[in-house]
Amino acid sequence: MVNRDNSIVALSFFMLFLLVLHLHFETTTAARKPVRVFGPPSSIEWSPPSPPKDDFEWFEINIYKNIEQTAFRPTGQGPSQGIGHKDPPVFSSVFVIGSLSFIPPPHPFDPLTEIELNLVRNIINERYPIGLEHRFTFQYVGLNEPDKSLVLSWVSSQYHNVKSPPRQAFVIARDHGKTREIVVDFASQAIVSEKIHVGNGYPMLTIDEQQATSELVLKFKPFRDSIRRRGLNVSEVVVTTSTMGWFGEAKPERLIKKRPFYLNGSVNTYLRPIEGMTIIVNLDQMKVTKFRDRFTSPLPNAKGTEFRISKLKPPFGPSLQNAVLFQSEGPGFKIDGHTNRWANWEFHMSFDVRAGLVISLASIFDMDVNKYRQVLYKGHLSEIFVPYMDPSEDWYFRTFFDCGEFGCGQYAVSLEPYTDCPGNAAFMDGVFASQDGTPIKITNVMCIFEKYAGDIMWRHTEIEIPGLKVRPDVSLVVRMVTTVGNYDYIVDYEFKPSGSIKIGVGLTGVLEVKPVKYVNTSEIKEDDIHGTIVADNTIGVNHDHFVTYRLDLDIDGTDNSFVRSELVTKRTPKSVNTPRKSYWTTKRLKAEELLVVNPSRKTKHGNEVGYRLLHGPASEGPLLAQDDYPQIRAAFTNYNVWITPYNNTEVWASGLYADRSQGDDTLAVWSQRNRKIEKTDIVMWYTVGFHHVPCQEDFPTMPTLFGGFELRPTNFFEQNPDLKTKPIKLNTTPTCTARND
Repeated sequence: MVNRDNSIVALSFFMLFLLVLHLHFETTTAARKPVRVFGPPSSIEWSPPSPPKDDFEWFEINIYKNIEQTAFRPTGQGPSQGIGHKDPPVFSSVFVIGSLSFIPPPHPFDPLTEIELNLVRNIINERYPIGLEHRFTFQYVGLNEPDKSLVLSWVSSQYHNVKSPPRQAFVIARDHGKTREIVVDFASQAIVSEKIHVGNGYPMLTIDEQQATSELVLKFKPFRDSIRRRGLNVSEVVVTTSTMGWFGEAKPERLIKKRPFYLNGSVNTYLRPIEGMTIIVNLDQMKVTKFRDRFTSPLPNAKGTEFRISKLKPPFGPSLQNAVLFQSEGPGFKIDGHTNRWANWEFHMSFDVRAGLVISLASIFDMDVNKYRQVLYKGHLSEIFVPYMDPSEDWYFRTFFDCGEFGCGQYAVSLEPYTDCPGNAAFMDGVFASQDGTPIKITNVMCIFEKYAGDIMWRHTEIEIPGLKVRPDVSLVVRMVTTVGNYDYIVDYEFKPSGSIKIGVGLTGVLEVKPVKYVNTSEIKEDDIHGTIVADNTIGVNHDHFVTYRLDLDIDGTDNSFVRSELVTKRTPKSVNTPRKSYWTTKRLKAEELLVVNPSRKTKHGNEVGYRLLHGPASEGPLLAQDDYPQIRAAFTNYNVWITPYNNTEVWASGLYADRSQGDDTLAVWSQRNRKIEKTDIVMWYTVGFHHVPCQEDFPTMPTLFGGFELRPTNFFEQNPDLKTKPIKLNTTPTCTARND
């Protein structure tokens, strides 16, 4: 006779085992959840990694849930459902029956999952009570950079059967007015290191504390009284955050300035500033420490600030024909977790709360050698420096580090299908930790799509031999948009079959404006109004944007050099015996510009394999004085190109602690260490620079201004890799025309 109690216990243990197995697999493979696709069926394939044969079997269990009808998540196996299909399938998890030893580890660069972020919070909470009431808050939580040699060893193993790098989280927290750095190890589920930061600067601001300080100001009686004295309605006031920079203070406190704006008929917050108030909040004390109502300025009119198409009145602009890119056989890329494979490219996509979109382990397949060759180990935004050019009391401190102070990932936005990205795009979510450590998800934070804009990949016509040879240019784009304050930044990484990587940034959004009494330039009395009158009582203030990227290039390996090819004029030798008197040629100099090569790898003709840096249209340098405090902090913008040896602690051009920093831990300082950058692992830093003199066309919203650069293969291949690219099939749709009978 079977003991019923023992059976229940055994069944309970079995169910518990399945639950633990499920949670473990969800943790290690959360990043392998399929992407969201808006578009035709069969758009994306998902499949588990191919294990060695006969090692084990995969058993898949699909769990179906209801999701929005516009969202499509394929299961990887089984039929796909298109737009409008009710109850489409969502691949929730994969169970592997057997021992835990063969559960595939996460990719070393996979972003931290919601489960991992919760685990980090719980582990730290055991040692430090978390929350504002305990004065312990999370300012940054991200993947702790794994050892590069371990990552490359793991990636190069055919089935990832070598030991994966330790998976850890790096945490920056504020603890009773001090900055604490903590490393949490997931395998041991323990804190493995921690220290107190003793240098200059403070960590990135959180959204939570900015919102809390805005509420603090809106409840502050002297502020409310000042608003009423201006005849304004407090309920129509919006308060935003400005960092304070550093202007020579020996020990600056963790302070921010708050700036009020007035809606009352406008949704365009930044175009109706209420100036004349100085409002300073101490973030550690969470109280207003200084308030002065200095003067009353004119308030720009709400008329003309509307940008929503549903609220705009005729006459309207020109009508554009509807257009859609439809790929009847689905897109040509495949996404496995966070790894993307397209054409001859393979790379990993990730998300970080400070950098936003991160591209890593980009390799290109060379059919001449029948293998993938390394190009980019890791690339991402490092900083965006935005100094305004008005030295007055209300403006001098507006010298923002958008990534280091506010977080380009923290302020990334959900992308809209068909508008932010074309109809053939796939979307992925991003997750980051809030101030109390709980996860926050940004849906559709990045999109991936194939781009065909009518460009030509290559062409040639021989007059003597009839027949045109041409290939249309198709590329793959990975995109993110971050809205930091008034500006929206469109960040694109574009991969081409030729081996080129084009990195671009688009600037749009709304201007930072200054209210004045003028409506026409004829009324101006001052020597300098620091901008342009763009609307009644409104000056668009002059400013800069310096967008700095960190690019750890590994051209066919890690031992690279950076060289410059200088074009020089030479006189034609008399021995040539032709009428030509001169020509130009190249002269190679060891320097810091234009070309990354691998001296140990050469083509069959003896040329060093490399990638060339091609500057884009926006490559302006700074115009601030070198001894000006904002430029001391942003000295990394002094040059467009910097080269440093690889160091996994040198990631952020403005330093790990950018808020109120003093310029003593930046890329410019690291570069003074006179370290070897020849035949070693090197990192390129590139800054795209814009000097923006506003114009009326920038009001009330700014047309997108693009800049960027290109990394282009140079003697990397034996010949043009596009030569054997198969032409795409361009489908045409019938055109209906009116006929007069």
